[in-house]
Amino acid sequence: MYVQYADHARWECARAAGVSVEVLQAAGVAPVNLESTLRFHHELRAGDQVEASCTFAWGEGKTFRVTQEVRRADDTLAAEVSSVCGVMDLTERKLVHDPAERWRALASAPELLGL
Repeated sequence: MYVQYADHARWECARAAGVSVEVLQAAGVAPVNLESTLRFHHELRAGDQVEASCTFAWGEGKTFRVTQEVRRADDTLAAEVSSVCGVMDLTERKLVHDPAERWRALASAPELLGL
């Protein structure tokens, strides 16, 4: 569930920035998660309310990082998730060379994505 919370938070962040599934499909691209590392801190139990942060780190090359914290309602850190992601061109089936520029071009609020 920890990873699902993080995945959901990434999608909600993208959607808030104006990058919906429909926008991505129209552009012929899709985000891909290439690697995720999960560090557990505290147990979550059924019914716990959680909040997941989402911080994008853009560099050079075809990949970027997303770091996230999953916290319980009492602000206890339950897990940290670190992901290496990319943007795949769905026609060529290859990662785009500048994912930050692609996200910036698609987003109506790129600042929510750290751009």
